[in-house]
Amino acid sequence: MSELVTGEGVTLELRPARLPSRALAVLLDLVVVMAVYIGATTGLVAATASLDEAAQTALSIAAFLLLLVGAPIAVETLSHGRSLGKLACGLRVVRDDGGPIRFRHALVRGALGVVEILMTFGVVACIASLVSARGRRLGDVFAGTLVVRERVPVGQTRFVPPPPPWLAGRFTELDLSAVPDGLWLAVRQYLTRMQQLDPQVSWVMAGQLAADLANRTGTPAPQDVPPAAFLAAVVQERQAREARRAFAGQGPTMPGAPVGYGPAEPGAGAGAGYAPPTPWVPAPPSPGQAGQAAPAPAQPGDQARPSVSVAPPAPAAERPSTGFVPPA
Repeated sequence: MSELVTGEGVTLELRPARLPSRALAVLLDLVVVMAVYIGATTGLVAATASLDEAAQTALSIAAFLLLLVGAPIAVETLSHGRSLGKLACGLRVVRDDGGPIRFRHALVRGALGVVEILMTFGVVACIASLVSARGRRLGDVFAGTLVVRERVPVGQTRFVPPPPPWLAGRFTELDLSAVPDGLWLAVRQYLTRMQQLDPQVSWVMAGQLAADLANRTGTPAPQDVPPAAFLAAVVQERQAREARRAFAGQGPTMPGAPVGYGPAEPGAGAGAGYAPPTPWVPAPPSPGQAGQAAPAPAQPGDQARPSVSVAPPAPAAERPSTGFVPPA
């Protein structure tokens, strides 16, 4: 389900890169990698001239694997699918569902790229890309990745709409491990284009995708939730789980706090401006009042009225809001 065609002829898919742009990006990457490899090999030969032939051969093989195989894998992993050549051509490697690639995807692409690109001078990669409908080489097929165009017109960019607020956190216990990448891609594409579809066609497509998603998760879709809202809520839950995995160990130390926020500072909160009342203590008499008569002792039936100086109330605009309402 990586490609969907609606009743109005609207194709929901990513913008895959074609062979010319991909070949140019690979050529730029090879120029950079080969320049580094030749320079490193020259220095390695000069530094190991005193070693025997077996040691020099072992070091040459290690340099080949490290620079021509390991370096591209590390660059694609750390840059999330953007090597120097792809960055110059406006391309990026993504998963089939449109998400960023991980180390295992870059490892499979790099390992098969040695056979497809280096050993056969790119002949196998070109043939596979021409045969594939989405321009994928064998490394993309086995890794489950796709090279897409990043530089698209601004007017054509889309975003996944968020679900209704009353669905937040409702699907936290849903098992999403069995949902394939193709189905995630179809759901994301539908959510970004559903405003362009006829309402009836949009409702039918949402129902079909919701049914497929419910079959994969093993939990039926709620009857009181519209299919499009159900899809948006599940996609948001998946994004939240990926964010928690990506930022594991960098979040708050307090349980229940949102991801990406640290613990609250002391004094912060709803009652930060309110201080608890303190018991009243009579102030000592000032020097000017030393000669004055002491107040008469309180009688048993009298009400205690402490004599305190009260400052005039501040204007309403300058009075801070504490959130505390005194008793009537």
